[in-house]
Amino acid sequence: MILTIAKYIVFLFGIFIFLVGLLMLLTPKKARKTLQLAGSTNVINYTEITIRFIIALALIFYADFSKIPEAFSILGWFMLVTSLILYGVPRKLHHQFSLKSAEKLKPLYFKWISPFAFAFGSFIIYNTL
Repeated sequence: MILTIAKYIVFLFGIFIFLVGLLMLLTPKKARKTLQLAGSTNVINYTEITIRFIIALALIFYADFSKIPEAFSILGWFMLVTSLILYGVPRKLHHQFSLKSAEKLKPLYFKWISPFAFAFGSFIIYNTL
């Protein structure tokens, strides 16, 4: 049962990343505003990190059953460790980082990097099936 749940979480994560690519391509200003929200409130900050943590665990649990286990394992452990680090980072520092990142990433840049989100999301979906 845990394996099935992990598979669906990873699959939904792939769809989410692909849809983020669409958001970046079609409405880059909205994508930029969304990035600015990261860490802006305690609810947003800890919800974001907890979802990231759950996805990381799902990647790790499902890795051995995916087409490229090493990829899911490495990504899962990377996301898990960075989630734990983010739990310890002050929320305001996390928010300042997201604001600075959004300032540097102009809307046109979001359009340019959207194909990477399509590719990454597709890779996750393919690797899950």
